[in-house]
Amino acid sequence: MAGIKRFEDIEAWQKARRLVQAIYALTEDGAFSKDYFLRDQVRRAAVSMTSNIAEGFARRGSKEFANFLSMTHGSAAELQSHLYVARDRRYLAAEEFQKLYDGAAEVSRMVQALMKYLRSNSQLSTRNSELKERI
Repeated sequence: MAGIKRFEDIEAWQKARRLVQAIYALTEDGAFSKDYFLRDQVRRAAVSMTSNIAEGFARRGSKEFANFLSMTHGSAAELQSHLYVARDRRYLAAEEFQKLYDGAAEVSRMVQALMKYLRSNSQLSTRNSELKERI
């Protein structure tokens, strides 16, 4: 995390941003654009992914950041679930569905790896503090 100075530097945020762009492009026209409830739910879930990464990073605490990344993971699953509804309603072709689904899964994997890193470093930091207190 030493090379990460802004949330925009986080690769998971960058990938989530591209996913948001794809979601908006796909939901601007056709039948999907007229299903206001589903369209808005899909957009919110995607935007929530980028927002949670940014907000968590801004909190500056590893534990809080990990909690926001956990919410990002949940938003990715929510997006995937909404994509199934869109596919079932025939708003998405199979290829479009798979591309978006896989994009959400990739962001999810990335934030899980980052959560693991943050939690392990947080535990290491706690152990180091405990050792210093004993000395």
